[in-house]
Amino acid sequence: MFTLILIQFAVVTLHASLWFLVALRLRRNDVADVAWGSGFILLALVGQLFATATSIRGWIVTSLVIAWGLRLSIHIGLRNRGKPEDPRYRMWREEWGRYATVRAFFQVFLLQGWMIVVILLPATYVLSHPNVAFGWLDAIGVAVWLIGFGFEAIGDLQLVRFKQDSGNRGKLITSGLWKFTRHPNYFGEVTLWWGVWLIACSLAGGWETVPGPATITWLILFVSGIPLLENKYKGDRAFEEYKRRTSAFFPLPPKR
Repeated sequence: MFTLILIQFAVVTLHASLWFLVALRLRRNDVADVAWGSGFILLALVGQLFATATSIRGWIVTSLVIAWGLRLSIHIGLRNRGKPEDPRYRMWREEWGRYATVRAFFQVFLLQGWMIVVILLPATYVLSHPNVAFGWLDAIGVAVWLIGFGFEAIGDLQLVRFKQDSGNRGKLITSGLWKFTRHPNYFGEVTLWWGVWLIACSLAGGWETVPGPATITWLILFVSGIPLLENKYKGDRAFEEYKRRTSAFFPLPPKR
């Protein structure tokens, strides 16, 4: 498994470098969000190619990763098409000043690429072990993944349709899944990676790959997910009211 991880680090470094060149060409660093999903697909396929032992469980996990990464990359690509650079990346560009290009390469593209290797640890672990009979943890893991994928996909779709209605311009979405959590898509993304981890737990020692789902949970809850997104709404009256009655992450009934 260690050799496979080293190969993944090398491949994702090249992947990140190529996307950085695309960002320079387009003069927008938010292409890193498209590179995020495609990076997982690439490393999952690399894992299959260099796996010491192929298994049905390995192909199932690879299929789950590809399905998630493909949907996310297409969604973000369509969302950003024809629009200016994402405000988060524009803010960083302004804050970094003369070091914006260097920091974008290391902090936005390269670091993000290396994070993919860590988050993918449960899937890599599965790909590095021979087939073992399916058990209850496999079933629970797939079910948890499906719940997470559903939350992310449905949440994104509801947001897209809400924004397409011109009557909602300047408004916050507070219906559908967004009634129960301010970030159904983030909740879904975290949940599905814990599902992959549960599948890895079907194998002896698989629980040790917990840094994978723990990393994506930490990133979304405390670093580049919820904090960055909600920061731009700080002080907005409508958002503060929505925030008061709606759970930040876990889906819960809204407060009265």
